[in-house]
Amino acid sequence: MNAGLPGLLEDYLRVRRALGYKLEGTEALLTQFLGYLDQQGAETITIEHALAFATAPVGVSPRWHALRLSAIRCFARWAWASDPRVQVPPARLLPARPTRSAPYIYSETEVLAMLAAADHLRPTIRATTFHTLIALMAATGLRTGEAIGLDVDNLDVAAATLRVRGKYGKTRLLPLHPSVLAGLTGYLQQRARLLPAEDCPALLISSTGRRLARSTLYPTFSTILTEAGIEPVSTTCRPRLFDLRHTFAVSTMLDAYRSGADPAAVLPVLSAWMGHTEPSDTYWYLTGTSELLAAAADRLASSRAKVPR
Repeated sequence: MNAGLPGLLEDYLRVRRALGYKLEGTEALLTQFLGYLDQQGAETITIEHALAFATAPVGVSPRWHALRLSAIRCFARWAWASDPRVQVPPARLLPARPTRSAPYIYSETEVLAMLAAADHLRPTIRATTFHTLIALMAATGLRTGEAIGLDVDNLDVAAATLRVRGKYGKTRLLPLHPSVLAGLTGYLQQRARLLPAEDCPALLISSTGRRLARSTLYPTFSTILTEAGIEPVSTTCRPRLFDLRHTFAVSTMLDAYRSGADPAAVLPVLSAWMGHTEPSDTYWYLTGTSELLAAAADRLASSRAKVPR
């Protein structure tokens, strides 16, 4: 077996853990896999050996085989950058029905394109409402249900805070950036001018003066995506309104890395902000985008460079 693989595995696990993943099971699996390669006299990772190892357990579901191969594939992609001899197993070699769709992480350019597309909606109140909804979710990471469930009295302009009713009846108080506060107060002023006779308690309202409903929310967002030219990456990674929450989480952690902050200290704060009981609930949102992985790798390389040799 290539003597460099254990070192690559060590670096791979460090970078992933820097992103908040614990990886106890993954570390054990990949260590066993490297031991298997050694027993087989393999010089590097091959598709044949990866498939044989992944499907070795008997009496288990095909999904478990697929999960084992997926863990190997992720590591193989990492190792290939250092050793081109490494073979990366195809993504669908052992298909398993995913439990969730892969999140779509919007770029800043795409968010701006969605805001511009929302401005083209008619009537004007509809355009203003959807512009505000997208901007609010992008800036705060609210769940879709939390955003459309907001009432006007949840906004405290004097204190610059927003009271959010989350899952299971839990509430949290979010301090608002001045730009977000200005956007919400500006929206309320426009709303009062466009629909002066409406007395709906909802913060975000439809063109009929009622609270936004999911039944009309998603068709309108689909129109916005088309206008903005944003298309699915694959059949399992399609842009959704909810993905603004994923984007917020990833952007927050990226900012932490780039500003030199401690990601381990930022994660619990992000978790509380997003309404999660435990930081582990936030891990799903920290999708390993290329930018986030690169930032984590740079931080790891920097910290290792400072260690005396």
